[in-house]
Amino acid sequence: MSAPDAPGGWRILYDDDCGFCKWSLNKVLAWDRRRRLSPAAIQSEEGQAMLAGVQEEVRLDNWHLVSPSGEVNSAGTAAAPLADLLPGARPLAWLFRRFPKTTNRGYRYVADHRDRFARLVGVDASCQVRR
Repeated sequence: MSAPDAPGGWRILYDDDCGFCKWSLNKVLAWDRRRRLSPAAIQSEEGQAMLAGVQEEVRLDNWHLVSPSGEVNSAGTAAAPLADLLPGARPLAWLFRRFPKTTNRGYRYVADHRDRFARLVGVDASCQVRR
């Protein structure tokens, strides 16, 4: 799932043991027609290095978006910057910024139930949801 650095230098970090996370990542990367994002597994050396400022026990609880300058946004707070990068998603970015609590609650709900969502989309639901 790893790819060379994206031209824009944005990195999207995902749980490599989670079928739903990988399914979601593939959808985002397909939407990223300008190829501004490059994936890295949270579990990889590179992922661990980029998340050095994030507590180890919560790294796998969220996905993370790392800017070219190294700024890390995690969980719902990463939704708006990600939407800014995707073609046609600026209205979503505006909504995510306008309603950050709702965005975070929505993210948390999906993350906490990703095993169920994995089954809904027909992917391996073997990841352990950490609570």
